[in-house]
Amino acid sequence: MDHSLLTAGSAMDAVRGIVWVLIAILIGLVVQRVLSWTFERWAKRTGNPFAISVARRTKRPAAYVLPLVAILAVLPNIVLPPQWTHPVLHTVGLLVIAGLAWSMIALIRLWGDVVIAPHSVDVEDNLLARQLSTRVDILTRVGVTLVVIVAIGMMLMTFPEIRALGTTLLASAGLAGIVAGLAARPLFENLVAGIQLALTQPMRIDDVVIVEKQFGRIEEIHTTYVVVRLWDLRRMVVPLAYFINTPFENWTRKTANLLGEVYFFADYQVDIDALRAELPKILARTKLWDGQVQTVQVTDATEKTVQIRALVSARDSAELFDLRCFTREELIRFLRDHQPDALPLERTWQRDVTRRHDDPPDAKPAQNGAAHASNGAAPAASGATPAPDDGAARQDGVSTAKTANSDASAGRPQDGGTRATPPS
Repeated sequence: MDHSLLTAGSAMDAVRGIVWVLIAILIGLVVQRVLSWTFERWAKRTGNPFAISVARRTKRPAAYVLPLVAILAVLPNIVLPPQWTHPVLHTVGLLVIAGLAWSMIALIRLWGDVVIAPHSVDVEDNLLARQLSTRVDILTRVGVTLVVIVAIGMMLMTFPEIRALGTTLLASAGLAGIVAGLAARPLFENLVAGIQLALTQPMRIDDVVIVEKQFGRIEEIHTTYVVVRLWDLRRMVVPLAYFINTPFENWTRKTANLLGEVYFFADYQVDIDALRAELPKILARTKLWDGQVQTVQVTDATEKTVQIRALVSARDSAELFDLRCFTREELIRFLRDHQPDALPLERTWQRDVTRRHDDPPDAKPAQNGAAHASNGAAPAASGATPAPDDGAARQDGVSTAKTANSDASAGRPQDGGTRATPPS
């Protein structure tokens, strides 16, 4: 009888405790919604970067922390059954550790937003902003990672079994510690590399780099890896330690402006001075040129053509590529329109040793053809009727020579291959 009443009383205490916990959670959520709505209205009205960052960074952690604070406030006044006391207190302790860790992460990210806010990356000269953004971003990620590791370790140490296991492992000379250290080596190596990158900054966010012979920009820097956006919009994920241990090209380390080369080939008759005078006119027609460097030089000469290089400069790599294409097109157009003889030509030469029937009268005939011309005039002057001019009697020099030689070998007079016929 008494036992049943005690059980009924314990059940009522449990129900009352659950009700009070639910009421506390509801009150915490209401307070969080009111504060979040107030901060968001304040941020929109003032446009203050600090207010905007506070409203954005604290909205989700507050939805967890404020109900937890309300639970902690009502927990001393709740009567729990004896068998519930230890699990509930243990669970609340875990939630407190998680809440503190989340609050510290929110503060770290809020600090990063406040530091970066006055420096915009969208301006043309954004070197200082990119340096600061890279340093703050890496340090923020490292800090968040350390907070998470410490919080998980503290939560695991609240379990007596794990605490005893840890003590046993430490007392047994740490073989498992060595294994764990080897397994975690890449993680800590990249964390250390991230701190080195934050301090030395061999590359920054939005830097133009050449990684593994791929052209791209630094898009994201995470705790253990970097995301490089390639020129064709692919993403290359590279460990942070790569940028410490491996050489790579950084096209925007100090400044963003670059020099670019435009190569093309032309004939030896090209007028180099005209090209030098035309290049400034070409560059003046585009906004891609930064007005710093422009020159035309002959860099090589082969047996057929000369190689010409036009050197130009632009504000960044994207504009430089477009400027090189534009310059190449305009120089080719200039050669085509004003110096067509300067376009690359393929020359061939062949000696003409015979005279064809369409050669001009003043052309020198072949040696054997001369005899044909002089001897063929006699019958025409004496009134003889020549053979029909159908192409059989008047052959080229080679055919005429063959006919004359055959007549000579037969004992007939060499008259150029045309025999006079007596008048009828």
